[in-house]
Amino acid sequence: MNKNKVFIACSLDGYIADRNGGIDWLNSVPNPDQEDLGYMPFMESVNALLMGRLTFEKVLSFGIPWPYDKPVFVWSSKLNEIPVELYGKVELVKGKPAELIRKLNDKGYRQIYIDGGRTIQTFLEEDLIDELTISRIPVLLGDGFPLFGELPAMLHFTLVRSEVFLGQIVQDTYIRKR
Repeated sequence: MNKNKVFIACSLDGYIADRNGGIDWLNSVPNPDQEDLGYMPFMESVNALLMGRLTFEKVLSFGIPWPYDKPVFVWSSKLNEIPVELYGKVELVKGKPAELIRKLNDKGYRQIYIDGGRTIQTFLEEDLIDELTISRIPVLLGDGFPLFGELPAMLHFTLVRSEVFLGQIVQDTYIRKR
């Protein structure tokens, strides 16, 4: 079964980055034991990632070794090349969301992690998200990059799991009602 999934954190007021694109606030809840907050089980449930250009550039800005061991597809109309060290790990893709998903599914990628603010919004606009896992960090940013945008129609989801991590972060998982 094909499934497009989101795993993302946002502020209480629904932002995924502050007004300057910063995400330092994601670490505002102490995590001395470096708990993964459900990320590793989520990653085990997907077989590819599809991320937007800005998210790709943000990951590159961390200055760490490439953190993904699954194929990563970067959806961009502006990028024309990837760093040489990521050949074989990252592929640039273009096209309309439904066409892109169909091509990835045809290649055997049926459990796809959709990542990046505008990418998630676009895929929601086209009703291409089957599962949302949202971790709410207990901060109010007041402004920034919102998780959700305008939709052409209402989308209904069912809450299937709710967990609290570190005594403060509420993580809810929703499945799209179809």
